[in-house]
Amino acid sequence: MSVLAIRPARITRVVPDSIAEDIGFEPGDALVAINGQPPRDLIDYRFLCADEDLTLEVLDTRGKTHRIELEKDIDEDLGLEFETALFDGLMQCNNACPFCFIDQQPPGKRNTLYLKDDDYRLSFLYGSYLTLTNLLPQEWDRIAQLRLSPLYVSVHATEPEVRSHLLKNPRAGQILEQLAWFEHQRLQIHAQVVVCPGINDGDHLETTLRDLARFHAGDTPAVASAAVVPVGLTRFRPQADELTPVTQTQAQAVIAQVQALQAEFQQRFGTTFAWLADEWFLIARQLVPPESHYEDYPQLGNGVGSIRQFLRQFEQSAKTYLPTSVSPSRTLTWVVGNAVEHAFQPIVNRLNQVQGLTVHLAALASDYWGRDLTVTGLLTGHDLIHGLGDRPLGDALLLPTVMLKPSDTGHLSDTLFLDDTSVADVSHRLSCPVLPVDDTDALVQACCGELPPATLVDLQPAAGYWAPS
Repeated sequence: MSVLAIRPARITRVVPDSIAEDIGFEPGDALVAINGQPPRDLIDYRFLCADEDLTLEVLDTRGKTHRIELEKDIDEDLGLEFETALFDGLMQCNNACPFCFIDQQPPGKRNTLYLKDDDYRLSFLYGSYLTLTNLLPQEWDRIAQLRLSPLYVSVHATEPEVRSHLLKNPRAGQILEQLAWFEHQRLQIHAQVVVCPGINDGDHLETTLRDLARFHAGDTPAVASAAVVPVGLTRFRPQADELTPVTQTQAQAVIAQVQALQAEFQQRFGTTFAWLADEWFLIARQLVPPESHYEDYPQLGNGVGSIRQFLRQFEQSAKTYLPTSVSPSRTLTWVVGNAVEHAFQPIVNRLNQVQGLTVHLAALASDYWGRDLTVTGLLTGHDLIHGLGDRPLGDALLLPTVMLKPSDTGHLSDTLFLDDTSVADVSHRLSCPVLPVDDTDALVQACCGELPPATLVDLQPAAGYWAPS
């Protein structure tokens, strides 16, 4: 990793009624320095702005430099938002993991889909996973100095030769020494293990989980939790690789193996510690564990307990917003990945108890990725057009926003799926209005709220929906 130049932090939004608005900040201005120090990233910005007395160097949209001095309450936020959290650029990955999703995409899509980040700052700020293989000594020092904890680490295996083989990087074998460093610094990580059949499963998986459990001790355990996730493969991956998809039998074996360890960890630590992603149970054709199993959902980002959490949240939303009847009557199609078809059928049954409301569940596999079992977030515009083109969709399509990347314009019609198809393209091809759904409250309200018109000339998102012109 090379040291990147620190660029002025370009401002995209000024929070109303904030200190920044009072001062006169505008979108497009750039923050150059705080108390004489250029911030490298959002972490520096927050740390430096915690002081009561600030001197800001600002570059306005006309290229003029301003020096601003101000006093504020300690830890009071200025009210600035930036185009990126990293002002000195992204730390890129230096591994060559064969299961990397970035390398399992077709060429020719938007550039951001091919960025391989392995940045501890994004891990701290947003919970993304890193491997620790690219950190220079000064970055380790900064993690310790700023107490950046917890971080989220892709471990995959603790045996040096197995991890180095998986990551195609000899430095990957240092993982146990790095975990010992976190323990010495009293800092924490959440670990991830992507299981690749024939490579890091079986005895290797047990060794990995037991090694990680060694660091789950004391008031501040270095390894707070571990998630076990099945490898995900697409038809675009290099055909010469050594990976094979997880079979139903293999999923059942992993579940039995990890559940035995969970019982042991419960006795030792009073916590499950090692968690199975929901996808294991879907592949194995088994029921996911009850909600009580998931404690405080420490590995939700890895899909551990997401089904149970969604079902619980739906019950709360239904109690709050679901009426006994709707008028006028409407028929809607809710599109999800076929991995959750059976898990979400009780939700559809509950919605269809509302008089005048009919909801059809369209559970799709991904023709685009070539996956027989597909989670909702991986469905693409191609999949919707391919899977729904010959179906009657009713009055509108309920579209989970987990499939989408927010557009720069903020308009739903410009928002893209993972294959760069826009919501507008899908809506036009299917001749059906789209109702975005980002949580269970939105799902219930979309089902029971005002119906969208058949067409819209204005492509702005109006009243929470978008429809084709």
